[in-house]
Amino acid sequence: MVIAKAWVLKKHFDGFPKTSDFDLKKIELPNLKDGGEQKLLLASVFLSVDPYMRPYSQRDMKEGDIMIGAQVARIVESKNPAFAVGAFVVCNRGWRTHFISDGKDLQLLPSNWPESLPRSLALGTVGMPGLTAYFGLLEVCKMKPGETVLVNAAAGAVGSVVGQLAKIGGCKVVGCAGSDDKVTYLKKLGFDEAFNYKTVKSLDEALRKASPDGYDCFFDNVGGEFASVAINQMKKYGRIAVCGAISQYNDSVPQKGPYVQIPMIFKELRMEGFIVSRWNNRREEGLNALLKWVVEGKVKYHEQVTEGFENMPMAFIGMLKGENIGKAVVK
Repeated sequence: MVIAKAWVLKKHFDGFPKTSDFDLKKIELPNLKDGGEQKLLLASVFLSVDPYMRPYSQRDMKEGDIMIGAQVARIVESKNPAFAVGAFVVCNRGWRTHFISDGKDLQLLPSNWPESLPRSLALGTVGMPGLTAYFGLLEVCKMKPGETVLVNAAAGAVGSVVGQLAKIGGCKVVGCAGSDDKVTYLKKLGFDEAFNYKTVKSLDEALRKASPDGYDCFFDNVGGEFASVAINQMKKYGRIAVCGAISQYNDSVPQKGPYVQIPMIFKELRMEGFIVSRWNNRREEGLNALLKWVVEGKVKYHEQVTEGFENMPMAFIGMLKGENIGKAVVK
């Protein structure tokens, strides 16, 4: 008999999430039976905290539900021949230490995963955030060599990969982030230009200085005021991939604007929102490409690792406040 621990959403977030919005529960798991649906017992090894959890919890969850999210888990007990004990998988089973599965919702880590690589990367650079960068750039922005790509929240899990993939694709890359340390990190990753949006006198001037002739592609993770300023600096026929809106997730009162019609008409821009699951049928292609670039050292990564399942809410709140460089995970 295994007693699992799980974090539940005690109260829907009002403005910024607080630790009191969560509750830690214990759940008794049944023993595995032969021939039944309950074929596998798994233990979470790494859990993910991501910005999407903030708006999705509002849309999809009831108070008392286990908090949504992905993990890398290890198979502890198996009555399913497709999954060996000790194997590692990625799944979306929320904030819990142990769970039972029939195997249908599990994805094994790629068989060519090197021992030297942290398995937590399957939640970041070689996982959903990396795939978001990959398909957002290739399929939505349709970047071409020689173009200029702008990415905000550039030191985060998605943005840091966007910039590096754009460099691999032969583009000039401009990134912005919210601290000097993050800007230093972006320069280390090979961004051509990077600035701290919190300390520049004028965002408009900073963007103009970084690329005087404008931007072909804009990978937007932030929305809000940043997006309204940046859209006016797009080149003709520019493409905007709308991936996130982290500047708006915690607002109790919706922001006004931006009003995008005039620049979109005069510059004949294309702006498209996307969710990475659209390309689930090409998941393997994306993961193989990302894993290869990481192994070759062409894509670098940084993880903000919080130790201890009891610190999940704190890690989540810290990530929403921008305290992480790269991917935030809980070990």
